[in-house]
Amino acid sequence: MLNRVILIGRLTRDPELRYTPAGVAVTQFTLAVDRPFSNQQKEREADFIPVVVWRQQAEHCANYLRKGRLAAVEGRMQVRNYDNNEGRKVYVTEVVADNVRFLESANSQNQGGGGGAARDEFAPPAPSQNRSFGGARNNQDPFSDDGKPIDISDDDLPF
Repeated sequence: MLNRVILIGRLTRDPELRYTPAGVAVTQFTLAVDRPFSNQQKEREADFIPVVVWRQQAEHCANYLRKGRLAAVEGRMQVRNYDNNEGRKVYVTEVVADNVRFLESANSQNQGGGGGAARDEFAPPAPSQNRSFGGARNNQDPFSDDGKPIDISDDDLPF
């Protein structure tokens, strides 16, 4: 059996960092991932996929990822459930990330790309220095022609 997910998308809001009672870091964020086709009005649609990251990588994501940044997530799909306040069972489908790659440096925000505040803080290496997904050796950003930030209000999100 195989449960493996690889996603590339932009964050819909800043990551939320929390700690379990045992002191383990956990970060949650949502990736907007474009669908590979257009709808009947010739508009591209996106899926909004919740991602959970644990431990040290959770802290890195909370510190260096921001709304609108491009990121690659590698992990597994998980479905969990709980009973809400009304006693109804709620099912949650999310990706539990094993690996998160930052596909834009903090400096790329200053050069007309992406949204969010520009920062001079440490950022991971540029994509050309990162391990590429799928064995491809092409280091060009497939989203570089777009150049527009994704501006999604919380009211537009389906959750």
